[in-house]
Amino acid sequence: MTTSPEPVPEPTEPTEPREPSEINSEDNWPNDPAAPSGPAAPKPAAAGPPNGPPTPGGPADTEEPDVVPVAELDELRDRWRRALADLDNLRKRQTKDLARERDSERARVATAWLPVVDNLELALSHTESGTESLIQGVNAVRNQAVDILDRLGYPRDDETGVPFDPARHEAVTVVEDPEAEPGTVVQCLRPGYGTPGRQLRPMAAVVSKRQE
Repeated sequence: MTTSPEPVPEPTEPTEPREPSEINSEDNWPNDPAAPSGPAAPKPAAAGPPNGPPTPGGPADTEEPDVVPVAELDELRDRWRRALADLDNLRKRQTKDLARERDSERARVATAWLPVVDNLELALSHTESGTESLIQGVNAVRNQAVDILDRLGYPRDDETGVPFDPARHEAVTVVEDPEAEPGTVVQCLRPGYGTPGRQLRPMAAVVSKRQE
């Protein structure tokens, strides 16, 4: 009995190695019958903190507040007390300075009036020499007093024939004067001292009115 010879397998051509970029998604898995045939399942996301506000007693609530050292608190308290003491001393010093300035100004004005008193006494001492000398002496004292007021910033105001000015004049009465325009100061009843805005008193005046 003769046996037939076994068939000799035909030689196969060797395949060239493929680049990784040429491998498609279906060839990602190796040629293993046990490998899964579909794409890989996504990996589960890493566990993180839950959304929403933190629950009481969590990490946010366990943080301790900043504590100021006792030494720093003592320093701040000491600085605060020293600032209060300096403010009180400044207030007292300003009160004393203001009182001193008032006394100095009062003494300056009183000193300026001393010659007036001296001249009045001198005029009175000459009353026996005659009426004319007394009148001249009193008139000189009056002029000296007016000059002192002028030097202190309060000039005398007794001018007539000028238009009535409420800032300078106080109308005591009105009269008809055919020689004066209406609203003109025709007579000074009491002189004023000072200027508008810095006035001791206004001039008391008689003012002309329109003729009826």
